[in-house]
Amino acid sequence: MLIPLADVPRWYAERKPKDTIAVSHGADAITWEQLERNANRRARAFAYRGVKPGDFVAIGLPNGNAFYETTFAVWKCGATPTSLSWRLPRGEAAAVLEILRPALVVGGEADWNAPNRLPADFSLESFSEAPLAGPVARYWKAMTSGGSTGRPKVILDHNPAVTDTAAEQLLGISPGTSLLNPGPLYHNAPFILSHSALFAGGRVTGMVRFDPEETLRLIEQNGVQWVNFVPTMMHRIWALPEEVRRAYDLSSLKIVFHMAAPMPAWLKGKWIEWLGPERIWELYGGTERQGACVINGVEWMAHKGSVGKIGETAKLRIIGEDGNDVAPGETGEIYFLPNDGPGSTYHYLGAEPKRRPDGWESLGDIGRLDEEGYLYLGDRLADMILRGGANIYPAEVEAALSEHPGVRSAVVVGLPDPEFGQRVHALLELNEGADAQEIVNAMGAFLGQRLSRYKHPESFEVVDTSPRDDSGKVRRTMLRDERAEWLKQGRAFRILPVRVATGAH
Repeated sequence: MLIPLADVPRWYAERKPKDTIAVSHGADAITWEQLERNANRRARAFAYRGVKPGDFVAIGLPNGNAFYETTFAVWKCGATPTSLSWRLPRGEAAAVLEILRPALVVGGEADWNAPNRLPADFSLESFSEAPLAGPVARYWKAMTSGGSTGRPKVILDHNPAVTDTAAEQLLGISPGTSLLNPGPLYHNAPFILSHSALFAGGRVTGMVRFDPEETLRLIEQNGVQWVNFVPTMMHRIWALPEEVRRAYDLSSLKIVFHMAAPMPAWLKGKWIEWLGPERIWELYGGTERQGACVINGVEWMAHKGSVGKIGETAKLRIIGEDGNDVAPGETGEIYFLPNDGPGSTYHYLGAEPKRRPDGWESLGDIGRLDEEGYLYLGDRLADMILRGGANIYPAEVEAALSEHPGVRSAVVVGLPDPEFGQRVHALLELNEGADAQEIVNAMGAFLGQRLSRYKHPESFEVVDTSPRDDSGKVRRTMLRDERAEWLKQGRAFRILPVRVATGAH
């Protein structure tokens, strides 16, 4: 049955046992009835602060039950939610808010200077919990993206704020699914997937912050059937001692998706060996929904490295520098065209799409198709390193670096080089207790079995915190430009000398 998103909590509160949990974060759990009542109170508080149908409401809240109460409250107002990291610095927040012009900001930092803001802990006591009825929001969500440039834009999803409670939701989220959300709700995939489980009357087990062993414990404890990771999370889980990984019962898991960042083939292979190919799935696509590719582990074993075939809702082309389609096996820029035409799935605030005159659009990624139509990714065009006339793909180098047992996370950028144009520079986050200089000294021999020598990093920098965010994404252009400026200024940063040849030449 098709119902407004605003009515989802009440719909399931009236049809499920009174004590059925809708969302939990740690020991903090709320039932469907509590979700409905608290969302009604919040909606009235928002309306009191001036929120009207058709408005945007920016949500700057950490992962928690209050986040979901807030999104349903926004839909009850007939408005559209936009999720922002509550930790955004003032300048970044101001840039987004200037584009979005929300009627209200809920949470966020006090120094965002939002003209109309409610703090995260505002009181609900004076507002009624009685049911509400209002118009359906034209756009069910408006997510932000900075891409590789860091310049913000808002992506308005053209689907209205309605759902079919009887239909299977996205990517195999069926009615009643128990879903674990380990990712930050200010990113599109955690936002859309966890809400989809609620639209289907399922249970969401949320994590305030990702922890590898706690993830396994929650899967066992709550009979989790569906989870989405980014490769960084899967790397951290795989890095647990084998006896820890195998101590938990994961038999309830039906689907493990990964998306949002390139997956090292070696790591995907390990997960397939561990859980079986039928349970491992991958999606490649953008928040814009111009098109998406999906592949399961069984297909992947026959097409290793692929992200799958284009789905039924869109078409895909690989276009070369001359503007024409390339042959199978040749590399070019990836373009999508939705079946309903260009601009049918989204539009931007604060940016223009990369759209050809014929309507085909690019996310800025490069790749190739095989003879059977399976897509293989390269890197974003802006991220590619051109060294002495040779193209080097950062994701390929990062995958090899991350295979080292001492490396927790790796990011590769190209820095200016007077002889070759650019050189390969690696930022490494190491596991606790690892000897940085020892790892760097041994890296040449380690990479020698995995990469051609011209792809080896010529400098290494050890960082104290992950260069990737909680969703596994990295602002590579920002990291590259920042370090290039430091070099220009003669500023020292933590570059380790390579005392054993690493193949730099």
